[in-house]
Amino acid sequence: MKTLSPANILALGFMTFALFLGAGNIIFPPSAGLQAGENLWPTAMGFLITAVGLPLLTLVALARVGGGIQELTAPLGRLPGLILAILVYLAIGPLFATPRTATVSYEIGIVSLVGDSWQALLGYSLVYFAIVLALALKPGRLIDNIGKIITPVLLLAVGVLGITAVLLPPGPPELAAPAYRDAPVIEGILQGYLTMDALGALVFGVVITRAIRDRQVQESHVVTRYTIFAAIIAAIGLALVYLALFRLGATSSSLVGEGANGGQILAAFVQYRFGNGGSFLLAVVITLACLTTAVGLISACGSFFSREFPVSYAQVVWIFTIFCMAVSNQGLDSLIRISIPVLVGLYPLAIALVCLGLFSRNLTRPENIMRPVMLVALAFGIIDGLKTAGFMARDTAWLSALPFSSQGLGWLVPALIMLALALAVDRVRFGRLGNA
Repeated sequence: MKTLSPANILALGFMTFALFLGAGNIIFPPSAGLQAGENLWPTAMGFLITAVGLPLLTLVALARVGGGIQELTAPLGRLPGLILAILVYLAIGPLFATPRTATVSYEIGIVSLVGDSWQALLGYSLVYFAIVLALALKPGRLIDNIGKIITPVLLLAVGVLGITAVLLPPGPPELAAPAYRDAPVIEGILQGYLTMDALGALVFGVVITRAIRDRQVQESHVVTRYTIFAAIIAAIGLALVYLALFRLGATSSSLVGEGANGGQILAAFVQYRFGNGGSFLLAVVITLACLTTAVGLISACGSFFSREFPVSYAQVVWIFTIFCMAVSNQGLDSLIRISIPVLVGLYPLAIALVCLGLFSRNLTRPENIMRPVMLVALAFGIIDGLKTAGFMARDTAWLSALPFSSQGLGWLVPALIMLALALAVDRVRFGRLGNA
């Protein structure tokens, strides 16, 4: 039986860590930390629940069913599962997240070094996506190229930033903003929820399992075990980075104005501590974080669409990479306006799918439980998407009356009620059939 060495397992964990650590994950914690102020630690603990715990559970759920979203959606039926998978891959991949990695890394990490112009953006995006293409075309070497080469450099840069923030803060934390003063843990949970990394985990699961199988590890239970090991290593790394960045944000109130975003906080901190050299450090962190995420997304899309449709992995990678490069240079704002409602609409479905998938093996007929709960999540996802897109009023009376609706979690209680009803009905029907 082929197995991975401890060094390769660690590299696999590093690769998984790098896939998740995108620009948004670096920018969210400083912003939340700034608002949390003296309540930074309870806020950070809440953030870790949804920004680290939820993606970890997603990878575990995927590992238990074989590593792909299609296996997780199997109880829903072939067509509904395929449609959901296509929407997730397109939304988190070429239609939004992947082009954004280039644009965000350019605006935060590169503009301060070379200035802002369409020529600079074009040149940067050509080089950026050429590297993405070269790495994504060799999925069997992702552990070597990302886990053993790129991630250590990223960890070193993030480590310098994080250790400096912990040991040499620019000032003490100030008073928390009202929402973070009244319910810091809840606010942290909501901020972590907004990272939407559970969607990313649904996409990255297949990248991780493919990287393992490309090392000639074929036994399903061994692949599952290594996937869980990688998820745990990545979760520990992400947690440490998030805590350091929370500390950075909470102690940087003297450097930025009220309401500053994460990018502004990071830029102010590195300028304060490292001078002009800090801009280069920030550029390295943001660019490498975005690059590894883009490689993972493109590789995942290549694996999925080449398996489901009559196209090769290389063809998908080439087409999607060229498309992403074009989108990153023009029309991104309009795509964001279209894509964000889709992401918001998909997230309730993703969370419900993952939570149910963790226990589907223990259900006699998982389809009887998953289908009604997913229908509720779908209904509320569509409503949330329409509200985000501006096609529905945000303050609809009956929606506002639902618990947690103001935090974008109005679907949660109805989904739990439907889960309880579905379990009760299935148990009653099962009892009658058993007695018969």
